[in-house]
Amino acid sequence: MLLTGTHERTLDDKKRLALPRKVRDVMQNPDMVFVTPGPDKCLWLYTQSGLEALAERMDAVPATDGEGRVFRRLYFAQTESVEIDKAGRMLIPERLAQFANLDREVVLIGVRDHLELWDFSRWKQYLAENSPRFDIVAEGAFQGK
Repeated sequence: MLLTGTHERTLDDKKRLALPRKVRDVMQNPDMVFVTPGPDKCLWLYTQSGLEALAERMDAVPATDGEGRVFRRLYFAQTESVEIDKAGRMLIPERLAQFANLDREVVLIGVRDHLELWDFSRWKQYLAENSPRFDIVAEGAFQGK
């Protein structure tokens, strides 16, 4: 699955997010997704198969690695399964909405194997800070750094 694109969205008063049809199609119309805090004060959204693939990568870190244990505990303890209704809407848990400072205006972005949900103003700030470094970051990314 290859998730891409930037989708400006609006949360309703109940903190429901309508997933774009195109995104649901790429995700093969799941009945639920897993929502968890991500780095940079955004939320990560995974399908079950995507989360299982991530868990397998995490399992490569030995149980004796202290940082790996801390991350796994914090990550999976805060992960919540969220149902997607027939209209393609999902309810963002209040605790997670507060973590990411989500108000009404949000941005849903595709990041290859998962989606990220950002507060609109934080995403614009992130773009402003990081877009000028795109060429430098791209060089490092393709050199395996």
